[in-house]
Amino acid sequence: MSGLHELDRDWAATGPEEPGTRPSAAAHRVAADPVKALIHRHRELCERAVDPLEIAAGLEAHGVTDRTAARFRHRDVFSLAEEMYARVPRDADTPSRPTDQPTARAPLAWIMLAVLPGALCVAAVAVLRLTDGRTRLVAVTIGALAVALALRAVLRRGPLSAGARTSGTWTWWLVGYAIVGDGLLRTALSGGPDDLPDGTADGPWPVTAAPVLALALACAPAAGCARLFAVRARRKLTASRDLADFSASVRPLLLGTFTLFMAALAALAALTGAVLREPAAHPQVLTLGALLLLARLLTVHGHTHAPALILTAAALAEAAAVATVFAARLPGCGFLAAPVEALVAAFGPGTVPTAACGTGALILLVHATRRLTRASAHAAPEHPR
Repeated sequence: MSGLHELDRDWAATGPEEPGTRPSAAAHRVAADPVKALIHRHRELCERAVDPLEIAAGLEAHGVTDRTAARFRHRDVFSLAEEMYARVPRDADTPSRPTDQPTARAPLAWIMLAVLPGALCVAAVAVLRLTDGRTRLVAVTIGALAVALALRAVLRRGPLSAGARTSGTWTWWLVGYAIVGDGLLRTALSGGPDDLPDGTADGPWPVTAAPVLALALACAPAAGCARLFAVRARRKLTASRDLADFSASVRPLLLGTFTLFMAALAALAALTGAVLREPAAHPQVLTLGALLLLARLLTVHGHTHAPALILTAAALAEAAAVATVFAARLPGCGFLAAPVEALVAAFGPGTVPTAACGTGALILLVHATRRLTRASAHAAPEHPR
C-alpha cells in the first residue's frame, strides 16, 4: 500500500497553498497533469501491458480503487488505465495479445494430458484386482509411480499449471489417506493392524480404490473447469467497466464452475463405486475433491499462502486422529483416543477425512470468493497451455 500513500501525498501537493506562499513547480505539474506521476511510478507495468485491462488489474493489486481514480479525474480504475495505456509509448514490435495467436492444437494437448492420470489409474486398479503376492506389489508400485508422474505433468502444463508453486507433500498425504486411512483407523480402533495391507478391501488393513480412482478420473473435469473459469473471467474483465461490476459478474461464475466440478466428481464417485463394488464414499471424495480444486485454483491465480496452510492443516488433522489412537495404547493415555472413538462410533471412520477436508474446503471457498473475484487475480493474459 506504500504506492497508494505516495499517491495521496502527491495529490495533497495540489491542494490550496498557505497564504503568502507561491506554489512550487512540482505542485503545478501534478495539478495540471495528475496522471503523469502515476504513469512514472508504474511505467514498467504500463510498458509491458498488452491492453489497458492489465494496467487496471495491476493498479488494483497496488491498492488503487475507483475512489482513488476519482482523484485523478476518472470515473473508475478502468478509465484511468485506458489513459495510462494510451499515453505510454511502445515499440513497434510489441507482442500482440495472446488471444490473437493460433490455438487450434493447444486444447487437444492438455485434454489428452488431463485424461492420462485417470487412464493410468484404471490400469493400476485392474492390475491390483487381477494379481496377487509379489507380482501385485511390483505391479501396483509401478502403476502408482506412473499415476504420480502423470499427475505431476498435469500440474506443470495446462489450465492447472502454477509453475513452481505447489503443495505436493500434503496433497499426496490426503490422497494416500483416501486409499488406506479409513481402513487403518478402523483396524487400529479394534486393536490392529496385525499385518501390512494386501491391497484388498477385506484384508487385515483394508484398502479402498474407488475414491482415488474417482479423483484421478476427475483430473479432466478439473482442468476443464479451471480453463472455463479463467477464460470466462478474462472475457468479463474485458466487458466490465469498473471493479465492482467485475467482481459481481465473476462471483457467480466461480460458484457455477465449482458446482459443475462437484457434479462431475459425484457422478465419477458413483460410477467407480459401482464398477469396483465398493462404497462410493461420496462425503470423503467430494470434500477432498473440493479442497484440492479450490487450492489449485487459488494457487494458479497467484494466491499460494492460504491453500498451503489449509492443506497442511487438513493433513495434520487426519494424521492426528490416527496418532491419538496408537498413542492411547501407552499406559495412562487411554483418554487420548476418546474423541476419535466417539466420532467413529457415531458416524464411521469416514467422518475424520470428511470433517478435515470439508472444513478446509469451506474456508477456501470463502477465501476464493474474495480473492478470485478481483481483477488482479486475472492480470496475466489467458493463453492456452
